[in-house]
Amino acid sequence: MRLRVVIAILTIVIGQCISARAQDDPLKQSLALESAIQKALAKVEPSIACVLVSRSEGFRKFARFQRHASSSEPGVLGDFQFQKAFDASSFNLGMQDLARRLNLAALDAVPDSYGSGVVIDAKGLVLTNFHVVKDAVKIYVRLPGNTGSYANIHAADERSDLAVLRLLDVPGELPVLKRTPDVVIRKGQFVLAVCHPFAAGFRDGSPSVSWGMLSNLRRRVPGEPNEIDRRRPRLHYYGVLLQTDFRLNVGSSGGALVDLRGNWIGLTTAQAAIAGGESSGGFAMPVDARIQRIIDTLARGEEVEYGFLGIALNTLSDGVTVRTVAQGSPSDGILHEGDRILRINGFPIADSDDLFLNAAAFLAGTTIELDVLGRSGSTRKATMTLAKSHWPSTGPLIASRRPAPVHGLRVDYTSLLYQPPFGTLSYVPKGVLVRDVAADSPAARVGLRPERDIIVKVNETEVTSPRAFYDTIKAAKGPIELTLTDPERKVRLP
Repeated sequence: MRLRVVIAILTIVIGQCISARAQDDPLKQSLALESAIQKALAKVEPSIACVLVSRSEGFRKFARFQRHASSSEPGVLGDFQFQKAFDASSFNLGMQDLARRLNLAALDAVPDSYGSGVVIDAKGLVLTNFHVVKDAVKIYVRLPGNTGSYANIHAADERSDLAVLRLLDVPGELPVLKRTPDVVIRKGQFVLAVCHPFAAGFRDGSPSVSWGMLSNLRRRVPGEPNEIDRRRPRLHYYGVLLQTDFRLNVGSSGGALVDLRGNWIGLTTAQAAIAGGESSGGFAMPVDARIQRIIDTLARGEEVEYGFLGIALNTLSDGVTVRTVAQGSPSDGILHEGDRILRINGFPIADSDDLFLNAAAFLAGTTIELDVLGRSGSTRKATMTLAKSHWPSTGPLIASRRPAPVHGLRVDYTSLLYQPPFGTLSYVPKGVLVRDVAADSPAARVGLRPERDIIVKVNETEVTSPRAFYDTIKAAKGPIELTLTDPERKVRLP
């Protein structure tokens, strides 16, 4: 009897221990998850900025209180010297009130719009979405710790919806968030979004964090593109976005999407919120090798020039099959009717979206390698140097670093004029296109016409790309003779 009682007591005690251990394991797991999130946040948070934007015309009334601003150079917005503007308006209460409302540096400022940003260079470069700063008159960037600065748009690209800002007064060495190469992302992994929904951190610069699951890869932008978007498609329409199971509200655009180790994997975008559409999750532009090339170009202050193959596809066949090849294009003599493109620089090409995304993202002037399946059934390697894809923009080109004009002249790829909707894919001429001609310059005086004239030779040396043109001009001595086509003629520059 006594033995039975002892056995019963031991059974109860062991059962309670097992139950307590079972309850303890989930708690330990939760604490471990919390610790991982906090470590990742500590790594990322110092590099997340709050971007405040004004589109007010009121700044025109205070033109003399803005340093570094330019009305002729897109993106050069300058700062606003509030105190000087306020003091100069001491006898005009209305102007003083306007100055207060325009002062984005004030902790109680209410901007016209707002977003987030990621510090990508210690000397004051901040990456954000283009739609955050589009048509901005003034931009103020506030960083964690209540430091900040007015900013110019260093370079912007509407097609990728990316822009890089340059702070005018850099508050010391900034902590940079860098992409970790070769990070593998998978559907179902936990991710964090570190950003400023509803500009919650516009006073102290402290970003908010959300966490959840990476619910899918290669997603399209929510909704169907309208007619304008079909003519001017963004990269978002090629199924490039990452999707999360948590929604990103207005203000989240331009923040960081990171994994639980703090690896930067995406730039958040409140695309569904901006479009006014409902979505069960949020979206982010992946910061992979393709997008990194675009970011690097913008960080240099340069225009993003997307790659162009010069082919039309057979939409009735399986895979990506060539229907026609434009004469004079990069594909001329390399690809043929019936060829099926399998890979570009190792990236598998399963459909037209894969083709356009990869060809575009390798950028103009890049030499790429294709794996091609011919009509005979044999595979081969093919290499070509990409031309430039035409893409009409809704605003002026914003790039702080552009090739210096030569005698008032800038040139571009001839492929720009020979792509739909403005041209055809049948023929791309040799030479370079006259892109810009400054008024009252030597180029203007000899009658060069922007976006019409094509230069085929410089001093009898054939030029087939903008780089070749500028290099040949630089090496030339004495007067420069340009041979043009359509119709063929020659002009001389001093």
